[in-house]
Amino acid sequence: MLKNVETFFMDNILNTVYGKLEEGADLVTDSRRITDGCVYLALKGPRFNGNTFAVEAREKGAAYVVVDEANFIIDDKCLLVPDGLKFLQKLARYHRQQFSIPVIAITGSNGKTTTKELLAAVMKSTYAIHFTQGNFNNHIGVPLTLLKMPKETEVAIIEMGANHQGEIAALCEIAEPTHGIITNIGKAHLEGFGGLEGVKKGKSELYNYLANHNGVAFINRNEKYLEELADKIKHKVFYTKSEHPDTAVKDIEIKLTAEQPFLTAEFLSGEASTLTTAFSALVGIYNFGNMMTAIALGKYFKVSGEAIKAAIEGYIPQNNRSELRKIASNTFILDAYNANPTSTNAALENFEKLKATHKVIILGDMLELGKYSKRAHREILDRIKAIETKAVYLVGPNYQAAILPSDEVHACSDVDALKSALSSNTWENSLILLKGSRSIGLEKILTVFQG
Repeated sequence: MLKNVETFFMDNILNTVYGKLEEGADLVTDSRRITDGCVYLALKGPRFNGNTFAVEAREKGAAYVVVDEANFIIDDKCLLVPDGLKFLQKLARYHRQQFSIPVIAITGSNGKTTTKELLAAVMKSTYAIHFTQGNFNNHIGVPLTLLKMPKETEVAIIEMGANHQGEIAALCEIAEPTHGIITNIGKAHLEGFGGLEGVKKGKSELYNYLANHNGVAFINRNEKYLEELADKIKHKVFYTKSEHPDTAVKDIEIKLTAEQPFLTAEFLSGEASTLTTAFSALVGIYNFGNMMTAIALGKYFKVSGEAIKAAIEGYIPQNNRSELRKIASNTFILDAYNANPTSTNAALENFEKLKATHKVIILGDMLELGKYSKRAHREILDRIKAIETKAVYLVGPNYQAAILPSDEVHACSDVDALKSALSSNTWENSLILLKGSRSIGLEKILTVFQG
C-alpha cells in the first residue's frame, strides 16, 4: 500500500513539472541560470549539492523547485523526490514517449560527435530534427537533450557516451532509440571498461537494446567486431567502402575517391541511380567511416543525393576535431579534442601518408587508460619511429613515463613547457599534427605561431 501511495505522489509531481514545461517554462539545473517562472531541479555531484540553492531559486522566481533532501523544502512550491537525477531521467523518458518518431542513437569509441554533426546536417535538409548539442551525451546530458525536443520534431539524433559498462544500457532505457549506430570499437576508456573486451560489451549494449525492441542497426562492414556483436538484431542495414558502388548488392556502397588532404566520396542516389560526388572539408581517412555513416543513413531515410552532397560539403570541422588550419607558411592538423590508442594510431597513419616538405608531430597524453597506459604510450612512440619527421614533441607525464633514452623526442611536462620549447622555432612550410586528450589543451600552442 505504501509503495502505491509513493507512486501516486511521484506521478503527481512528474505531471506537475511536465505540465509546467508544456506551458513553456525552462528546466534549469544550474542555479546561475534561473529564470522567472522556470522549474529548478536540484542535482548533486562529488563537489556540489544543488539542494542548497533551493531558497535562492525560489527567491529568483522559480515556479517550482524539485529537491531530494527534505530539509530544503521552504514552501508548497518545493517538490520532494527520492533522487533528483533519477527524476530528471524519468521526466526525460516520459517526454520521449510522447513521440512516435525515429530516434537514432549514436555511440562508439571514436567519431561519435563528428558522425552526429554530419548526420544532423544531412537529415535537417529534409526533416525537422532535434540532436545532441556539444557533448551532452551522458546520464545528465541525454535527458536534458530529450527534454528540449520540440513537438514538431520528426527525427531525433542522440549521442551516447560512456566510460563504464552499463551506461549505454541506462541511456537506452531513457531515450528508447528505434535506430542505432556504433561508429567503431576501439581502445578508449580502457580503465573504466576493463580492456577491449569490456569496451565491446559496453558499446554493444546499444545493439542489445535494439535486438530486444525490434530496432534497426546501421552497421559499417569496414569496422571490426560490429557484425558479430549485432548478430541478434533482426533489422540490419549494412554499408561499406567500395571501389564500385552498385545498387544491385545488399549493402549501401560508397566509394572513396580522394583523401589528400580532404576526403571525397561517390555514392548512388535516387531512383535513376545517379552517381553523386561529395567533396568534404574532412581530413584523415579515419573520418571516412563518419562520412559514410551520414551518407548511408541519408539514403536510408530517402534524403536526395543533392541534399546529402550539400550537407557533406557544407560541414566544416571545428572544436579541435580534425581541423586543418593554415598559419603563415605552416599547416596544422588540429585534432586535440580527444585521444586514445585507436584514434592516435589512425591520426599517425593518415599523417604518414600526407606529403609535406617538413613534418612535425606534437602529441598530448592519452587518458583513462589505467594499467594499460604505459604500454599504450610506448606503442605510440614505437609507431612514430616509422614516420620521417623534423621533430617530435610529447606533452604530459604518461608519455614521459614511456620514453626510452634512445627515443629522439622532446618531452614536455605540460602545454606551458611546450610553448617555451617552441618559442624559438623557425619552422616554415611544415605540416604539424596536434593530437591529444582534451584536458592537455594542445590548441593553446597555436598562439606561438601566430606571432
